[in-house]
Amino acid sequence: MKNQEAIMTGLGRMKIQDCPMPVPTPGEVVIEIHYVGICGSDMHFFQYGRIGSKVIDRPFVLGHECAGIVVAVGEGVTEFAPGDRVVPEPGVPCGSCEMCKGGHYNLCPDMRFMASPPNDGCLRRYLAYPARMVFHLPDSVPLLHGAMIEPLAVGLHAARMGGAQLGKCAVILGGGPIGMMTLLACRAMGVSRLIVADLFEKRLQNAVRLGAQETILASETDTVEAVLALTGGAGADLVFETAGNPVTLQQACRCAARGGCIVLVGNQTAPVELELMPLMVREVRVQPIYRYRNIFPIAIEALAAGRIDLSLTEPSLFPFEQAEHAFQYTIAHGQSIIKSIVELIHEDRTEVVSK
Repeated sequence: MKNQEAIMTGLGRMKIQDCPMPVPTPGEVVIEIHYVGICGSDMHFFQYGRIGSKVIDRPFVLGHECAGIVVAVGEGVTEFAPGDRVVPEPGVPCGSCEMCKGGHYNLCPDMRFMASPPNDGCLRRYLAYPARMVFHLPDSVPLLHGAMIEPLAVGLHAARMGGAQLGKCAVILGGGPIGMMTLLACRAMGVSRLIVADLFEKRLQNAVRLGAQETILASETDTVEAVLALTGGAGADLVFETAGNPVTLQQACRCAARGGCIVLVGNQTAPVELELMPLMVREVRVQPIYRYRNIFPIAIEALAAGRIDLSLTEPSLFPFEQAEHAFQYTIAHGQSIIKSIVELIHEDRTEVVSK
């Protein structure tokens, strides 16, 4: 076995290089990585070298959405064995702080998250990882879909925190990858009416394929007026801001119904000016989310039971040797691609096609 990694060597640059083969320490497993998804944060680091205070200042390995096969286990690991199909959750909390002990480990101040400086990511052939943050993947779930569980977890956490359920009307502002995962999550939780707004027609076509009943082309129509027209002036029970844009955040505040909820999913990295009085008189709840917690088992069960079908996302696959091209292509075609995935091992492609 030989290990290699796709390492970012500069802005917009990446190369494949040999790296040490990991040896599991006590409590760890070594995973042969088959698929790695490209996240919006990965692309931002690739283009700009930073997100907020997180700065890449050295050759760096991106990627935090992955799935693969266990090839070795460390001392004390009894729940996994070589050959097990697995998906690692990319954040490793300390496990002992008040947030962790209270079940809110996504808020752990000492979280070690893959591909978030200073922690390297998983865009490599073999990865050693703490077994406590690794989950079994049922045989019925393709490893390709396992690599999409992380963004699906974001959508599921957003839907859960917003109170998605039967009878609700939801508006999703932003038809990118996280917007589509939020759409799939809301659909699985029984949301009765799903409306998606985006600037690009191709994204809206994707949304309809994934289950949206209505769409709004924001480049040609006033989003707020369209939402109010579709809801008889009432607004939506749930508004998910997934674009991470100050404009869509301001729109969200005007789209929410009385007693409704705005879920902040997209990363808002710049200050935003908001009118709070209209929210107050309508008792609109504003619910930020940060990643997810206790969701991976739920996401895996939903996939295994067929409640969520990730094949609808029609991911674009790129060979490991073309990792740099995969990033460049995804950036250039972001308005049409739902998910790009780097493929390191080919075994699962026939399995996926057959399904």
